[in-house]
Amino acid sequence: MTIWQDLLDKAQSVQSRRIGELFEKDNRAGGFSRETGPFLFDFSKTNIDAETLDLLVKLAEVKDVAARAEAMFTGEKINDTEGRAVLHTALRNLDTDVFVDGENVMPEVRATYARMEAFARDVREGKFTGQGGKISDVVNIGIGGSDLGPAMATLALAPYHDGPRCHFVSNVDGAHIHDTLAGLNPETTLVIVASKTFTTIETMTNAETAKRWMAEKVSDPAQQFAALSTSAEKTAAFGIDQARVFGFADWVGGRYSMWGPIGLSLMIAIGSEGFAGFLKGAATMDAHFRDAEFKDNLPVLLALVGIWHNQFCDYATRAVLPYDQRLARLPAYLQQLEMESNGKRVSMDGKDLPYNSGPVVWGEPGTNGQHAFYQLIHQGTRVIPCEFMVAAEGHEPDLAHQHTLLVANCLAQSEALMRGRSLAEATEIMRKKGFEGDELDRQARHRVFPGSRPSTTLLYPKLTPEVFGGIVALYEHRVFVEGVILGINSFDQWGVELGKELALALAPVLKGEDAGEGKDGSTRQLVARVQSLRG
Repeated sequence: MTIWQDLLDKAQSVQSRRIGELFEKDNRAGGFSRETGPFLFDFSKTNIDAETLDLLVKLAEVKDVAARAEAMFTGEKINDTEGRAVLHTALRNLDTDVFVDGENVMPEVRATYARMEAFARDVREGKFTGQGGKISDVVNIGIGGSDLGPAMATLALAPYHDGPRCHFVSNVDGAHIHDTLAGLNPETTLVIVASKTFTTIETMTNAETAKRWMAEKVSDPAQQFAALSTSAEKTAAFGIDQARVFGFADWVGGRYSMWGPIGLSLMIAIGSEGFAGFLKGAATMDAHFRDAEFKDNLPVLLALVGIWHNQFCDYATRAVLPYDQRLARLPAYLQQLEMESNGKRVSMDGKDLPYNSGPVVWGEPGTNGQHAFYQLIHQGTRVIPCEFMVAAEGHEPDLAHQHTLLVANCLAQSEALMRGRSLAEATEIMRKKGFEGDELDRQARHRVFPGSRPSTTLLYPKLTPEVFGGIVALYEHRVFVEGVILGINSFDQWGVELGKELALALAPVLKGEDAGEGKDGSTRQLVARVQSLRG
């Protein structure tokens, strides 16, 4: 493709250009920032110039991003390896009808949402008492999207909690559920089991453990369970009344599911009004993504910056750096969202990709990361694009001075990454400290920062439910756009299947019930050592 080659050539031609040079031109910051609703997205601290941006926008156009987006919003089966529509957006757009195979899916979505609201209200108000009085704690048992989404969101919106305490269990490691349940009272705990098929091995193993724990104190443990599942047969076999089972269609992917029943724990924590704000923020971002021109479209621009850095500049990783402690789980959530969606090696037609697919996504909240891995970002040999996000205002007015320091650190880090420190500057600093000669040069070189390291910043007023919903939807659509440009299916995840299959086969080998014939020498050795250590 000519545009693809033009962008490769452009990346090569600007490789030695310093980002700071671009600010010598008129209104660099204003020209490479965009606003929508409460958000300001600043991508001026990248090496993208006007010509590059035009090429990237054209790339999105020739890749039919707009048509693919419209196909998604209108219920076409864009997940073609599984023959499914991709309609998580319908879960937060309760006013517009959406059709799949000629059937309006919204009546069922609205009915399920109303049932969620009623149940959450009963739990919050003490009308649902379980068998020991008002529910004080909720334990959500899930894994992947059934855990990462609601766990991340519940932490993010902690200032809005006025319901029961929420806890999340995902790992099949017994330590996770043991430590979570240790401080809880079975009589006042509601357990929510989140598994679409009610067969997910990690989730169901933890659910059975929770049921046994519940049975130690209550006569009918299943009466204090709810299920987020489509399997009426399996939830009934577990003992859960159908009134406490909340299902969702196969067009809701796991990592996109917290807008519906998977978000029940969040709704219980913050109430239906807060949850409605969360949905509204996402729906507003949906409308912006659907309607705005590419050059002003935040999800498209965020995706194009990512494509520029990964596919054309060959930066293999991306650091997500929220300067908000309550967004501590956001990097992990985005790891799954991006790496499970776009970590593919073949295109939609099954052919090998001729370029790299998605990047490695990682990060931590600021300012903790500054005392951990920022050393490598600033002075390491690899360039790591950074994505900062920060609120202008915190939720603690009596600690406003600390939030000011937090924001100052965020803005300073992006400035430092771009500016760097030259050898001449470092030499002058060390000369003033009394160094001279060869030792002056040696000490100065340790204090050189290469600079010209790219970053973006997402700024918003305060982390409210509406703002938070907009952030999550922004990144969902960003991943979608990147997938369309790369020509891959962002909505399947076959890469998780092989390990599951092999784990199921290995369990009886570890128990000594199967000889494990056909296993490689390393696996046999490790199995034997585990068995010997267990005695």
